[in-house]
Amino acid sequence: MKKTLLFLLLSVLFIPKIVAQKPDTIVAYYENVEKSLKYESGKITLPEGEGTLNVPKGFKFLNAAQTQDVLSNLWGNPEDKTVLGSLVPDDKGVTHANSWMFVISYQGDGFVKDDDAGDIDYDDLLKTMKEDTKAENEERKKGGYSAVELVGWASKPYYDNNLKVLHWAKELKFGQDETNTLNYDLRVLGRKGMYNISAVAGMGQLAEVKASIPGILKSVEFNDGHKYLDFDADTDTVAAWTIGGLVAGKVLAKVGFFAIIAKFGKVIFLAIAAAFAGLRKFLFGKKDQVTSRPQEEETALLEETNPKEE
Repeated sequence: MKKTLLFLLLSVLFIPKIVAQKPDTIVAYYENVEKSLKYESGKITLPEGEGTLNVPKGFKFLNAAQTQDVLSNLWGNPEDKTVLGSLVPDDKGVTHANSWMFVISYQGDGFVKDDDAGDIDYDDLLKTMKEDTKAENEERKKGGYSAVELVGWASKPYYDNNLKVLHWAKELKFGQDETNTLNYDLRVLGRKGMYNISAVAGMGQLAEVKASIPGILKSVEFNDGHKYLDFDADTDTVAAWTIGGLVAGKVLAKVGFFAIIAKFGKVIFLAIAAAFAGLRKFLFGKKDQVTSRPQEEETALLEETNPKEE
């Protein structure tokens, strides 16, 4: 079902372009998409939250509009107007088979108390989160999403009390997908809210994502007067959750756990490759069957369509 929906999405996006050009312009199209992106480096003023992004070594920045375009039109995610931008690894483009990114957003719901940070039993919390995830599956199905299983921690929660940054990673399984999804989240706490930095990646990129965390931790900071230690108990709003609530996803209750997961659930590129194979069959009379294409051939097709950067 997922591949069918993805194929329909790709058809709407790409058929007009492909029909109007030659069959071999799929490669050219991807190259043009990559070339059209205007990456930035250095110091970036974030449009919300009174914060600054210092693009870390090994990454390049995409602004909000371009990031949303990639997430929605290229990777098949629902639109999310809270996105402020993203960090893309220097050696990858968004059209590559092994591409991934950190998506940045801001949530101004108040000052998050960290009193409970050192007292949380994350193994017990994981059990509760698994039960909550199962309970959410009925709502997911009603919303047209596949069931999701919380497999476990891909990286156990850790709170850096000096930087006031919380980070953790979950391994998730969507429906019958053969490849599990990685949800690596960071929360940079400030006086009136927090920056959310979420890795849109697959489990195969866990080591790569994890290795980049030390640089990412220090990349976003609040401006003077808006830092965590600038909190004024007499005037500032205190959030309704603490560190444990952030990890457990209680902060997401307003919009539903499944909606947030889907928002940053990267479309597996093998599915895109299979969809293109079906599209090429439809347009140009290919005889091969998409459903019977071996994974190795799908990977080869994708890599052919998305040449690596030098």
